[in-house]
Amino acid sequence: MTAAADANALGRYLRARRELVRPDEARDQGHRRVPGLRREEVAFLAGISSDYYNRLEQGRDKNPSEQVLRSIARALQLDEEATTYLLEIATRKSPRRKRPRKPEKVGDGIRALIDSWPLTPAYVHGKYMDVLAANSLAIVLSPFNAPGRNGILAAFLEREMRELHRDWEDMTARIVPYLRSVVGADIEDPRLVEIVGELSLRSERFRTLWARQDVKHKTTGTSLLQHPQAGALELHYEKLLVPGTDGQTLVTYHAQPGSPSEERLRLLASMYAPDHVSGTGAATDRTRAPGRTMP
Repeated sequence: MTAAADANALGRYLRARRELVRPDEARDQGHRRVPGLRREEVAFLAGISSDYYNRLEQGRDKNPSEQVLRSIARALQLDEEATTYLLEIATRKSPRRKRPRKPEKVGDGIRALIDSWPLTPAYVHGKYMDVLAANSLAIVLSPFNAPGRNGILAAFLEREMRELHRDWEDMTARIVPYLRSVVGADIEDPRLVEIVGELSLRSERFRTLWARQDVKHKTTGTSLLQHPQAGALELHYEKLLVPGTDGQTLVTYHAQPGSPSEERLRLLASMYAPDHVSGTGAATDRTRAPGRTMP
C-alpha cells in the first residue's frame, strides 16, 4: 500500500462502501450484476450527476465540496465516524516526504500508574498498535500484551490468540475498523504500510475486513477469554487516549465485582505477580511460566 497506490484513496473508499449498501432505496430492483448500489443509484440518491460521481470514484476529480461529500455519505448510509473519515481522505494533501519517526516513549507517570493497579491488566499501545508498556498482569493475561509486540499482527497471525479469545471472530471484526479510525487519513505512513502488507499476505480474514473500509472507534466493550490457567474470563475493556501523545492509547481490563471472572483474575494475579498484589514491589517484566489450570 504505497503512496502511489493510494492516489485514489477516495475512489476506493467510495466503491467499497457502495458495494456494502443494500439496494433497497434504488428504483430498479431487477437483475443486478454488481453487489450493493450502482454508481448511478448513488448519484441519484446524493442529488448529483452520474458523470460527476463517476469522476470522483475514478479519481478524475479530487476537489469535491463538503456539501457533495455529505450528500454522498447520506446516500451510502455512513454514520458520523465514517463520514468524518470520508471528509479526511477527500481533503488530505498530497503525501509529503516524512521525517523518520521518533521512537515512541511512554511517560513515567503512565508507567507508574499502570504498575500501581494490582488487579487491572493494563497496557499502552501506539498509533499503529505497537505495545509500548504493560503491567505484569496484562502480560500474564496474554504474552502478546508485552512491550515490543503488535496487537493487530498478533490478533490475526498468532494461533494462541485464537485459543485465548472465545470471541475471536468478533474481536478481529472490531480491531480492523478501530485501526482505520485511529490512523485516519494518514494511510501512507511506512509503519502502517508494513503492517497492512504483512497481514494482507498472511491472513485472508484480514484482507476481507480491510477491504470493507469500515471505520469505528470502539473504546469500550467486553472480551471473552479462555485463559490456559485461569479458565473462562469475561473482562470489560476501556481504551483511553493519552493526552499530549501522537495517538498513544491506554487499554485497561476489569472484571465485574464479585463475579467468577474477578475471582479468577485475582487468583491469576496472586500466582504470577504475588509481590505486586501484596504491594511489596512494582510490576516488572518477570512473570513466571504458567502452571496448573485454576478451578
